Amino acid sequence: MIRILETKERVIADNDAVARKTREDLNEKKVFFMNLMGSPGCGKTSLLVNIIPYLKKRYSVAVMEADVDSDVDAKTIQDLGVKTVQLHSGGLCHMDADMTARGLEYLGLEDVDVVIMENIGNLVCPAEFDTGAHLKVMILSVPEGDDKPLKYPLMFQTVDMVVVSKKDVCEVFDFDSKRFEKNLRTRNPDAPVFYLSNTDKEGVGEFADRLIEKIEEFRKS
Repeated sequence: MIRILETKERVIADNDAVARKTREDLNEKKVFFMNLMGSPGCGKTSLLVNIIPYLKKRYSVAVMEADVDSDVDAKTIQDLGVKTVQLHSGGLCHMDADMTARGLEYLGLEDVDVVIMENIGNLVCPAEFDTGAHLKVMILSVPEGDDKPLKYPLMFQTVDMVVVSKKDVCEVFDFDSKRFEKNLRTRNPDAPVFYLSNTDKEGVGEFADRLIEKIEEFRKS
């Protein structure tokens, strides 16, 4: 008889154990951790640039920028006056729990209230790996299309909040918000959706307010 080892199941199980330990450590330190996911060019860094000024009024914020290479995004975020580190994945298309834990250790959590990790641009792999985050947010840009919840189900199933960026070009790309939300609800019936405009920052305050609510719920729990 041929013995079969399901390696993926073992990898996921090991990852989840590290993620649980990371979350426990963060809970003990009272540090809130958000994992931001989305495809390349969807607007992850732009979203951070817009919401960090809101968060800085109340919290000490730190950011981990994960990427295959370069430090372009980290420099952008560092200019906002928050602690920032660049994480290189060595060619991997996602951050797992162990890589995240090492990033948090390198970042240093002394006097930090909120950590945000901008995950590597991808709608597939990052959804499979728990990083130990308290909140998972994904951002979809209008040009990507309103059918993406059907094409990338796991990503939309696992997140707690959904942000739709570049709302101001919906007509150009035939993006139907009702159709999008109908597709989303087949995968995730509960995640709130926030529509953001690139031109006038419409929706940024609403999303920031909801994020602050989540942070405060965590701090009181």
